[in-house]
Amino acid sequence: MANTPQARKRIRRNARRTDINTARMSRIRSYVKKVETAVEAGDKKAAQEALKEAQPELARGVARGVMHKNTVARKMSRLTKRVAAL
Repeated sequence: MANTPQARKRIRRNARRTDINTARMSRIRSYVKKVETAVEAGDKKAAQEALKEAQPELARGVARGVMHKNTVARKMSRLTKRVAAL
């Protein structure tokens, strides 16, 4: 158990940040899932629109420190390649 006031505060802060970051990751996964669903359905226009919405959300994940930049670059690249192949 935390003994100092600072350590107690860090525990509270970490709990709040965990909730925020979990919600952010969930939102990112939802956007990526929309792109993948549109690609599997073969709907190029919907896939392009979904990709346009997903890219800033992924970039925001990097900016907020929730995801690693190389992970996001890889995901964007693979999604873009799949949409272009339609």
